[in-house]
Amino acid sequence: MSFRIVIPARHAAVRLPGKPLADVGGRPLIEHVFRRACEAGAGQVVVATDDERIADAARGFGAEVCMTGTHHRNGTERIGEAVRLLGWPEEAVVVNLQGDEPLMPPGCLRQVAALLAADPDAAVATLATPVTDGAELFDPHVVKVVRDAAGRALYFSRAPVPWHRDAFAGGTRVLPPGAAECLRHIGLYAYRAGFLARYAELSPSPLEEAEALEQLRVLWHGHAIAVGLADEVPPPGVDTEADLERVRALLGTAHRPS
Repeated sequence: MSFRIVIPARHAAVRLPGKPLADVGGRPLIEHVFRRACEAGAGQVVVATDDERIADAARGFGAEVCMTGTHHRNGTERIGEAVRLLGWPEEAVVVNLQGDEPLMPPGCLRQVAALLAADPDAAVATLATPVTDGAELFDPHVVKVVRDAAGRALYFSRAPVPWHRDAFAGGTRVLPPGAAECLRHIGLYAYRAGFLARYAELSPSPLEEAEALEQLRVLWHGHAIAVGLADEVPPPGVDTEADLERVRALLGTAHRPS
């Protein structure tokens, strides 16, 4: 199966500005992400950014770079512009690997690409993993997804969904035995290039803006998202300074140049 990977990266992250260039074992964080992408066996890996500092760093470690505009509201819009600039065919499968996911298993990249390739009626594919405790379910930083019987997304939310009415009555946050499927969404996507090129033309939805979840725009406009259970559970990405220190501890020594 043939697929391509785009890594969207911006310098102006709200919680951790400049994180793509943060030093991890003598290399910028974005380089570790790029190496994970290359290990997946994609036919092409591209860093999409609007920042010359990130572009220069990426070219320095051998990455192909696509310079995009500064107006994008999310990474999917940035990838859509990159796909148009690169002239990729509409049927090409494109995986979106966020620029702050240096620990993403390469197998997950292959899995999400294969999931989309196997579902011609889906515009997007993504992965999820079971929620194992109530604290995770109630954490607004953990995005949850509900699927239908065919494995298609019904809704994504930062709220605890599905809501176990009887079990959660009285304020308890303990998942009951045999609870209906509760899934944590993994922020990894595969798209067809043709859909990506049209995504930015879709108007943002009220749900997308309320939840701050760009994938809700896809559902709002009637497109299907296939959701598979991840064969490997990826560690969390880098959103905070504490996350960055955790990644440094895991990757710093192994990836420090000799």
